[in-house]
Amino acid sequence: MIRFETLIEILGWIASVLIVGSYALNITGRLAATSKLYVLANIIGGLFFVANTYFHQAYPSMFVNIIWVIIAIIMLSKKDKNKA
Repeated sequence: MIRFETLIEILGWIASVLIVGSYALNITGRLAATSKLYVLANIIGGLFFVANTYFHQAYPSMFVNIIWVIIAIIMLSKKDKNKA
């Protein structure tokens, strides 16, 4: 059985890969910042970072990631409204 602490660290690493990976794909022109995949990677990565930073009591980083997720959710909801 996986320990809770190990799960939190795995979430942190997944978050890193999602956010840095989507950013790298964006700046190389392979993934548009307006694409649903880019926004979802940022939402999931941000949420995983929130869990990880909360666990480590890194509250300033947690705050930044909460804002990051809110921005991504707003972006996603605006995209969905434009399609309707």
